[in-house]
Amino acid sequence: QVQLVESGGGLVQPGGSLRLSCAASGFTLDYYAIAWFRQAPGKEREGVSCIDSAGLSLYYTDSVQGRFTISRDNAKNTVYLQMNSLKPEDTAVYYCAASGYFSDYWTKVSEYDYWGQGTQVTVSS
Repeated sequence: QVQLVESGGGLVQPGGSLRLSCAASGFTLDYYAIAWFRQAPGKEREGVSCIDSAGLSLYYTDSVQGRFTISRDNAKNTVYLQMNSLKPEDTAVYYCAASGYFSDYWTKVSEYDYWGQGTQVTVSS
C-alpha cells in the first residue's frame, strides 16, 4: 500500500522551531520530487517548499524563505521540513506530497500523485 505519513507537528510558541517528517511506505521516494503544502482554516492549500529527487533543487514560497529548510534522506525514505522562527501565520495543517517529475509548477496541487494525511502545526503563545 502506497502511503506518505507526516509527523512532527504540534503546538509551539512564536519564535520556536519544529521539524516535520514525511515518511514513505509501499514505494521509494528516490525518483520523486517531494513538496510540503499547508492549509489554514478557510484558506486554499498553499505550496510551502519543494525538493527534487536528487536533493539539488530546492524551492520555497516567499513567506518562509530563510526560516524553513527542506531536506531529504533517500536511504531512510524520508523528507524533512525544518521550521525555525515560527510565526502565528504559519499555523496550518501541513501535508507532504510526491510527484513523479519536478517542474516549475511545483505549487500546483494537481502536479502531485500521492498525499499524506497531514499534521497540525499551531504557533501560539
